[in-house]
Amino acid sequence: MSKAKIGNVICSEMIQAAINDSNILAITSDSRGSASLAPYAQQRPDQLIEMGIAEQNAVTVAAGLAHSGKRPFVFSPAAFLTMRSVEQVKVDVAYSNTNVKLIGISGGNSYSVLGATHHSLQDIAITRAIPNLQVYMPADQYQTRGLMQYLITSDKPAYVRIGKAALPDIYHSEAQAFSAPGKANIVVNNGNDVAIVAMGETLSIAVNTAQQLEERGIHATVIDLVSVKPIDADLLNQIADQVGLVVTLEEHSLFGGLGSAVAEVLAPRGDTKVQIVGFPDEPVIAGTQDEVFAYYGMDADSLGKKITGWLSI
Repeated sequence: MSKAKIGNVICSEMIQAAINDSNILAITSDSRGSASLAPYAQQRPDQLIEMGIAEQNAVTVAAGLAHSGKRPFVFSPAAFLTMRSVEQVKVDVAYSNTNVKLIGISGGNSYSVLGATHHSLQDIAITRAIPNLQVYMPADQYQTRGLMQYLITSDKPAYVRIGKAALPDIYHSEAQAFSAPGKANIVVNNGNDVAIVAMGETLSIAVNTAQQLEERGIHATVIDLVSVKPIDADLLNQIADQVGLVVTLEEHSLFGGLGSAVAEVLAPRGDTKVQIVGFPDEPVIAGTQDEVFAYYGMDADSLGKKITGWLSI
């Protein structure tokens, strides 16, 4: 199974898009290195704007350029792009339904030991609450390519959160990985004891958990939500017709993220238990991603034990 850094994949797609369309622009806030955009900067220097450490300005300038017919992609650390620039995202981009794509790099706990100031564990809650803004977390290189090919041609504003780790392949083609906004995918279909819903970097953990559960005789389905907004309510309800327990896994606060979005869809049914697994309401400890995930019971071993316990109740 191969792995790929999502930033590298986005850079490759951006280069090709910029070659084909002079209106494609990358706007960075002193973050081209973190965003893996160095090859883009070398090959398409006239289609890159460096704003320095000025995330609010980057978003507003991008909105102005979009109103002039350009197709800007803003690259900035997710923690700063969604916190420091939230008013500009809300007003200049989303309220005006402006064609700006926001790429939140080093999302979730990617910055690890840099601490809570650099963690973005609230970005999904913020962005999915803003009208007109689509919200995505790609899970592997194929989904990233499919998503970028859609975003490059789409006129709708969107937020994309990516991490720093190289992600294992989940899919085999762009068409399989990303078909349309709001279309989730079933990536493991072992049975109807439990459904695990994840996206982005936690999807591979969910897949590994399902494999471990299968060895214990517990049959799990794994859903890749792909986009948390729009959300695939049809598939979630279809799965809820078949299982009694839905477990969500996310690299995000327990409040307002993927789990909350799934619960909002399924709560009116009144017949499906939803367990949300994520980071608690406290500053997250410093450590590597693997260490932090294990500490909070978000690794495959811990998640499998949690699910086994919930099913026994």
